[in-house]
Amino acid sequence: MGKVEGGMKCVKFLLFIFNFIFWLMGSLVLAVGLWLRLDPNTVSLLGEDGPDTFFIGVYILIAAGGLVMLVGFFGCCGAVRESQCLLGLFFACLLVIFGAEVAAGVFGFINKDKIIQEIRHFYDESAGNNNNNATVQSYHTVLSCCGSSTVTPSSCKNMVFNQTCDVAIEEFFNSKLFIVGYVGIGIAGVMIIGMIFSMVLCCAIRNSREVI
Repeated sequence: MGKVEGGMKCVKFLLFIFNFIFWLMGSLVLAVGLWLRLDPNTVSLLGEDGPDTFFIGVYILIAAGGLVMLVGFFGCCGAVRESQCLLGLFFACLLVIFGAEVAAGVFGFINKDKIIQEIRHFYDESAGNNNNNATVQSYHTVLSCCGSSTVTPSSCKNMVFNQTCDVAIEEFFNSKLFIVGYVGIGIAGVMIIGMIFSMVLCCAIRNSREVI
């Protein structure tokens, strides 16, 4: 079996280090997804009957994090063993994940206002019928707000807040979505570098075997 020599050895070790970092970033994506799903403040605001559009995106993030960790493992093995098959699989998986991430980012950007509007509507319904006081109080406590432009619960008459809940909801969930966006941009940049390294190393391995 041919082994890469010279500068390609450096590429090999760089690819291994990259994949280890990539695996760590997959762990970070998974951790962020789990945090968004299990965050007590978010769970208390959305409750069991709240809109699920936000959590659909979170589930996609969790799945992507697990897949990135798996792909990083394939890349490490491919670099160490100098396996064209594993490196090719690694490149293909990165390409698929990159495409899915771009699609998910576009979807999230297009539907960001819809997600916030659904949560606002959920609050208005809960505050309007007074059948879900625990959820309404969660909004008031977590977001330090009360009422909205369309609904003013009776409990707000004895409270003093700096903003209405429709404004507070937009600020709160925008901050969550920005975190997801920043993590996604970082992962996308790292994936492009990984695809370049994997293709260079794969070509070097093939050439070394052809020489032998």
